[in-house]
Amino acid sequence: MPDRLDVRKTYKLYIGGAFPRSESGRTVTIDAADGTFLANAARASRKDVRDAVVAARKAFGGWSTRTAYNRGQILYRVAELLEGRRDQFTAEVRHSGLGAQAAGREVDAAVDRWVWYAGWTDKIAQVEGASNPVAGPYFNFSVPEPTGVVAIVAPATPSLLGLVSVLAPVLATGSTAVVVASEPHPLPAVTLTEVLATSDVPGGVVNLLTGHVDELAPVLAAHADVDAMDLTGIDGDATELEQAAAGNVKRVLRPPAGPVDWEADPGVERLRAFVETKTVWHPVGV
Repeated sequence: MPDRLDVRKTYKLYIGGAFPRSESGRTVTIDAADGTFLANAARASRKDVRDAVVAARKAFGGWSTRTAYNRGQILYRVAELLEGRRDQFTAEVRHSGLGAQAAGREVDAAVDRWVWYAGWTDKIAQVEGASNPVAGPYFNFSVPEPTGVVAIVAPATPSLLGLVSVLAPVLATGSTAVVVASEPHPLPAVTLTEVLATSDVPGGVVNLLTGHVDELAPVLAAHADVDAMDLTGIDGDATELEQAAAGNVKRVLRPPAGPVDWEADPGVERLRAFVETKTVWHPVGV
């Protein structure tokens, strides 16, 4: 056969179930940990943020009203597809400076983490909900409900396990997400969107932006139609972002105070982070 040129991949955004380029036409250079050029990725703009929030809001009604069991089935399907692309994800995680064995462990941990949260979709209501005793002929129930549109700044590293650890619990509890991917190592996140697009996750439930965190995070923090924000991936002082988020009383998960052991048992703290508790009264016998 004659020599042929490789088909070079164009790394795009993921908004509303589609893969658009940034409306600005800008790109960012993605390099491996050793400085080797890997690719150009889309550099999202303020307009892309707005489009992503619109898509997430549109998808929220359908996603939040699915049964918890069905959400678990859908998330488990994502884990199946992640497992099927293990070699590809391992190669991309290695670009962050990990060896083959360590990268493989991270990918395995990310798959297991996704399965973990898929299993919690129909259990978190039992843990967080309650039937409350009251002085009167009434039933009184407390029920966790999804917050709405959650903006997430993903950790820079680990690029895949960190992303899965902050995204999966938001989806498991019924919210939709706008994610700012790891700035230095976004390729695993972009590949994850290809998994989401070929799974049963409806378009708009997850929207992913690549580019500069310091450009995108303030827009999300100030956006009036974003209900909550996870600042885990912010490196440094997040005070200005928290002040901007206070403009529409967003729920904010602050950056961790120190190093995070992403391989540790995650518990249910992130499932609790973005649910609201609704209390319902009902007369007995009616």
